[in-house]
Amino acid sequence: MQEISKTEFEVLDALWEGYPASANTIIERLNQHKSWHDKTVKTLLSRLVKKQAIEFQKSNRSYLYSPLFERESYLNKESKSLVRRLFNGKVAPLVAGFAQGNDLTKDDIDELKMLISNWEKNND
Repeated sequence: MQEISKTEFEVLDALWEGYPASANTIIERLNQHKSWHDKTVKTLLSRLVKKQAIEFQKSNRSYLYSPLFERESYLNKESKSLVRRLFNGKVAPLVAGFAQGNDLTKDDIDELKMLISNWEKNND
């Protein structure tokens, strides 16, 4: 999969809200958060098709777009890539950076504890 830019990701994220979806539906979703120009969104949709991140089907006089992978699998891949590039594949320095900057909430810590506990149970 080719690298997806920040703006392409925003379009893809709007598509993940529900698909298949027309360009106009995607534009409406995006405009709920900030103003997007129709032509810009259509250009980004075209790029995502070329990058094989989404596909389309012609329906009457419009195109209906669908992602070619799920949001969860994309986030997992990108998370691993970030940890590999910035932290030599180690997760602890990433979490430590958040902890030292007081960026972790009690909910974050509880979730991390649960994830670690589940990992320990499944990997003994």
